[in-house]
Amino acid sequence: MDEIDELSEFLQKLTPLSRSCLLSELERLELCGIDMPGSAGVQAKLRAEFRKDGSSQARATNPSRYFFAPLELLLIDGAPEHANAGRISRNTLTPIWEWICRDLLPTMARDYVKAINDQVTANNPKEVLKIATTFQVKVVKVLENTLASAESTEFARGKLAQYTASRTAFDDVKKMQKVLRAGDALTKFNEKLPETITKFDDGQVAQITAQLDAFRKANPDALPFAVALVARRLKTFWQLIYLATKAAASKSTAEVAAAPYACVVPMVLDRLDDKRLALRIALRHNRFLVARDLLTEIYDAEHALKLRIDGIEQSAWGIRLQQLMDAIAALVSAEVSRFPANVGHILGSRRLRSQDTLGGKLSYLAWKGRDVVQDGAAAFRKLIGAT
Repeated sequence: MDEIDELSEFLQKLTPLSRSCLLSELERLELCGIDMPGSAGVQAKLRAEFRKDGSSQARATNPSRYFFAPLELLLIDGAPEHANAGRISRNTLTPIWEWICRDLLPTMARDYVKAINDQVTANNPKEVLKIATTFQVKVVKVLENTLASAESTEFARGKLAQYTASRTAFDDVKKMQKVLRAGDALTKFNEKLPETITKFDDGQVAQITAQLDAFRKANPDALPFAVALVARRLKTFWQLIYLATKAAASKSTAEVAAAPYACVVPMVLDRLDDKRLALRIALRHNRFLVARDLLTEIYDAEHALKLRIDGIEQSAWGIRLQQLMDAIAALVSAEVSRFPANVGHILGSRRLRSQDTLGGKLSYLAWKGRDVVQDGAAAFRKLIGAT
C-alpha cells in the first residue's frame, strides 16, 4: 500500500500533460514488446483519468485535438518504431504537442490554448477552426526555419527526445509539417475518392491514378499521404501495388521501380510489418481466430507481391519481404510448437495459403496467361511503332 500511495503521490506531482505523455510512452513500450513490471497498474490509473470511455489508445485533449485534426485520417494505433510512409502514429501526438507547447512555441501555444478554450466555451466552431488553422500555419513556418540547418534540427530532435524515447517521433514531426503544409488539398482529394473500392480493377486503378497525378503536381511532398487515403478504401492493403504495376512497362522489378507510383511497394511492406506486429499481439493474448485472419492476409500479400513483380526476390524489396516472412514464420512456429505434434493447430493449416489450393493455382495460371498476352501485345505495338 505504501508503494501505491507513493506512486499516486508522484503521478499527482506531474502536470496533466506530463501524465498523458507518460501514458502514451508506457503504451508505446508495450506495443513494441517491451515488458515493464508494474506498468499495468499505472496505465489503468492514467486511463481512468484521461479516457473516460476506457479506450486503450491515446486521444488528444481539446486544444491539441483541433490542432491535429488534419492528421486524423492518417493516424494509426500501433507501435511507432517501424516505417509507416504516409501515416503517423497516434501515440506520438502527445509528446509532440508537449514539445510544441514547452519548447517550439511556448508563448503562442499558451495563447492558442486559451483562445481555443474560450471559443469552445462560447460554442463558436467557426472561430475554433480559424484559430486552429492560424496556429497550424505558425507551427509550419517555425518548423521550416528549425529544419533549415542540421544544427537546429538536431537541437530540436534532442528537445523532443525529452518527452519520448521513440526513435520515429521526429519523423512524425516532419510528416505533420508536410500534411499541414498541404492544407485543404488532402481533404479535397479525400472527398473525391469513392466511399469504398470493392474491386480495384483496371478502370478503377486508372481513375485513382488520374486523381493522384493531379494531386502530385501541386503537392509532391504530400503524395504518400494521398496514397494512404486511397489505401483506406481498399478491400485489402496489398492491392496498393496495382498503382505501381499497372503503370509499369512490364512486371520486371526494374520497370516497376521506375513507375510513377513505385513508392507504394515499400508502403505495402510497411503495412505487412503492421500485420506482423498485430499477429504477435494476437498470439500473446491467445486470440487465435484473429491470428488466423491476419496470417491469411499476410500470405495473400506475399503471394501478390511475388506474382505481380517478377524477380522481386533479388531486389531490396524482396530482401525486406523475406525478412518479414522469416519473422512471421518464427512467430507461427513458436506458437505451433507449444502443442503436441498429433494435435493440429489452426495456424498450421495449409488452407491459410489460398494460393496452394486448386483455386489458387488456377488463378495463378490465369494471371500468367494474361501476362503472356499483355506482354505479347506490348511487344507487337512496339514493333509496329518501330516500323
